[in-house]
Amino acid sequence: MDRKIPAERIILGIDPGTNIMGYGVIKVNGNKAGIVAMGVIDLHKEKDMYLKLGHIFQRVGGIIEEYLPDEMAIEAPFFGKNVQSMLKLGRAQGVAIAAAINHDIPIHEYAPLKIKMAITGNGSASKEQVAAMLQRMLNISQDEMPKYLDATDALGAAYCHFLQLGRPDTGVKGPKSWKEFIAGNSDRVSQGRRAKKEPPTV
Repeated sequence: MDRKIPAERIILGIDPGTNIMGYGVIKVNGNKAGIVAMGVIDLHKEKDMYLKLGHIFQRVGGIIEEYLPDEMAIEAPFFGKNVQSMLKLGRAQGVAIAAAINHDIPIHEYAPLKIKMAITGNGSASKEQVAAMLQRMLNISQDEMPKYLDATDALGAAYCHFLQLGRPDTGVKGPKSWKEFIAGNSDRVSQGRRAKKEPPTV
């Protein structure tokens, strides 16, 4: 069942971390998005892991109360070789998710590769490339670019979610997928393009 996407909404993006946690907020108006805020939660000074988690819960809750997002997009932990690091990162992500649940905010999780593909078209893009593309797409001045790339990673999660949602319902009926477009425009699509597979959805 298709759901109607509201024309105006706020999306909060979170890049989980145990030392630096990034956040980015975008405002969507129709089929356009603009930056509202981005920054980081610095957790370096807190040495106790459990107190760090408490701080994450409070700060994410505070960001939600300040910007009143309609949805939250969060980056999924990257599966590396260090099990302890993965465990800590998973806890940090879980606490951020709990803060959103506590405020009745719907949550959407995206893998790092999915976010990079959505922003740059390259799943192996660097953090710097993601930041540069977001700067261009959202018209962010160089002075506004953050010191930590965790902030632009979080912004990327929010923007990725915006791209996945597509355009709101305007009353104009069009194809809902590449496959549907091909079915109705076989004379306009070359054989090479017709063979292309539809990208997977999250």
